[in-house]
Amino acid sequence: MFRVSPGAFRLLTPLEATHVYRWGSGTAEDYICRTCGILPFRKPSRPTDEEAIAGVARFEGWSINVRCLDGIDLEALPVVRIAGSKLVLSS
Repeated sequence: MFRVSPGAFRLLTPLEATHVYRWGSGTAEDYICRTCGILPFRKPSRPTDEEAIAGVARFEGWSINVRCLDGIDLEALPVVRIAGSKLVLSS
């Protein structure tokens, strides 16, 4: 997933061809292709109240699944691995 500003996002398929899924806080929107089931793009979640108080800014753009873009050399992209099971969550 790669974040882009709202103006850098151009959708070539009608939005109606996707299904919107909301989870967790309900503030993120995952757009899922009704034909193949892939997650091509999403609207990231808003910061929690605690994050907003701490100064975390809301991201207004889109997160794009780069595997859905033509002409991308996946081997040339840097990979950041995240061990979700090792994340420390605040309570």
